[in-house]
Amino acid sequence: MQTSLADFIRDTPEGREADAILRKCVHCGFCTATCPTYLLLGDENDGPRGRIYLVKQILEGVAVTAKTQLHLDRCLTCRACETTCPSGVSYGRLADIGRKLIEERVERPLWQRVTRRALAEVMRRRFLFASLLKLGQIARPLLPPWLAEKVPAATLAPGAWPAPRHARKMLALAGCVQPALSPDINAAAARVLDRIGISLIEAKGAGCCGGLRFHLNYQEAGLADMRALIDRWWPHVEAGAEAIVVTASGCGVTVKEYGHLLRHDARYAAKAARISALTRDTCEVIDAEFFRIEPLLKKSGKRVAFHPPCTLQHGQNIKGVTERLLSRAGFEITPVPDAHLCCGSAGTYSILQPELAERLKRNKLSALASGEPELIATTNIGCLAHLQSGTGLPVRHWIVAFEGQLS
Repeated sequence: MQTSLADFIRDTPEGREADAILRKCVHCGFCTATCPTYLLLGDENDGPRGRIYLVKQILEGVAVTAKTQLHLDRCLTCRACETTCPSGVSYGRLADIGRKLIEERVERPLWQRVTRRALAEVMRRRFLFASLLKLGQIARPLLPPWLAEKVPAATLAPGAWPAPRHARKMLALAGCVQPALSPDINAAAARVLDRIGISLIEAKGAGCCGGLRFHLNYQEAGLADMRALIDRWWPHVEAGAEAIVVTASGCGVTVKEYGHLLRHDARYAAKAARISALTRDTCEVIDAEFFRIEPLLKKSGKRVAFHPPCTLQHGQNIKGVTERLLSRAGFEITPVPDAHLCCGSAGTYSILQPELAERLKRNKLSALASGEPELIATTNIGCLAHLQSGTGLPVRHWIVAFEGQLS
């Protein structure tokens, strides 16, 4: 794709990056076949190729409007288009650049500004979010149906967290909403790793990965969250932490990109690159250590439909690993049509774009249920909560289900 960037962006780091991304695009349109919003809406501007053109116009100085902003807002940033693209276009990064620019040029309506600011400030503050969640659970019978379904009726108890007793140690990301919504997830991961001979520890005060504010277009604030998390983790890294284990694939893809996002920061570039290099999804850790845990598995279990979050299969490019682990643990993995398509959770998307998110959720649940599973498993807290709100089947993090197979 030929480009002619405007003076305001041409010689900046973001301009050079965007220009290189745009020039890779050959207009082939393969991406439209795997774009969830294009498949729902049939609008070229609600598909990757159309959005690339919109971002190109922004970069070339064309006046932009609220309509342009809406098409970019509707993008889930699922990055299925990146998996499909034969030219290797980094669409997700281009979308981030475009969104930042349009946010500076188009003022949102007041209700949008208030909603987005509230999400950015409440969800990243663990204590505040947990308090509001408890209040919502108490008031759940009185809430309107559309809101009540987003509030889980109860949360599973975490159980015991093993004391750090092994020479091998790994760091866990606690995250922001996961400790309140599903405190059982990291605790289960800690117990599984303890059986392997690895102590999983959480760094005191380590909170949000930064992805929440960054993808709400408070990008500088999101980068500040990333630096704060690096600071909390760094003493443990220097003390020899073997890896950083992330049980939420949405956070995992963000942390794995710290090295890129902070590469121009003289103080943090090297540390960020080191953090990214150490980061592993839970399935990567268990897969590498499976020979240690295999003798402890029951090797018989339920029929499970696995939902691979977009952040796992497209963002981190991890495909088939979790399914293989569940199968080797004794579960029967049921077929799921169109497993590459997004469930509609996508961070705060289900709140900001509820109609599209609901349609995507219904489609995904229909696909997951088609194999008549007894359980739905996934590896991201956002997908878990979103899917659970629309089905009577239990939806669990895969590591919780996997731990139940240990004798």
